[in-house]
Amino acid sequence: MAEPKKREHKGRDREEGSELQERLVAVNRVSKTVKGGRRMGFAAIVVVGDGRGRIGAGSGKAREVPEAIKKATDQAKRHMVRVPLRDARTLHHDIEARFGAGRVRLRAAPAGTGIIAGGPLRAVFEVLGVHDVVAKNLGSPNPYNMVKAALAAFKIMESPRMVAGRRGRRVNEVLGRKNDAKETA
Repeated sequence: MAEPKKREHKGRDREEGSELQERLVAVNRVSKTVKGGRRMGFAAIVVVGDGRGRIGAGSGKAREVPEAIKKATDQAKRHMVRVPLRDARTLHHDIEARFGAGRVRLRAAPAGTGIIAGGPLRAVFEVLGVHDVVAKNLGSPNPYNMVKAALAAFKIMESPRMVAGRRGRRVNEVLGRKNDAKETA
C-alpha cells in the first residue's frame, strides 16, 4: 500500500522541481521564552515561480534552518498565482499596493531596462520571469510585508484582454487603437 503512494509523490516532486525556481528571501532567528529559558528557532520566507508568470510566496518556522526553508517552499508551492505579463518580459501597467506597513510601487519598463529593484522584490521578479521592471519600496523594509505587498499588486493586476472581456469590448478598443481611416471614410 505504501509503495504506490511513494512513487506518486516522487513523480509529483520531480515534475514540480523541474519547472519551478526557488529563492530564499530571508531567514530570521526567533526565540520563544519557556519555563527553562529561551527556545531558539528559525523563520524563513521563500518565493517560488516558474519564470513564465506564476509565483507563490511562503513562510515557515522550525528549530533548524533547512526544515524552515522546506516548510516555506511547500507553502509557496500551494499558494501560487498567475500574473499577466506583457510580451513575457514586463508588467502591463504601473501599480501600487500595500500589505500591513509595506507599500510597493511597480512600474512597467521598456525592453533592456532590467530589474531595477532591491532585496526581496528582486527575488520576486526573478522567479516570476519579469526582465524589465522598476520597483520601489515605499513603506516598511520588512521582507515579509514587501513580498506580500508585491503579491497583492499581482492579484489585482489586469491585462488588456481581461479588461476587454469585462467591458464587453475588443482589445483594440480598450487600448485606444481604432482604425481612423475606416471610420472617417
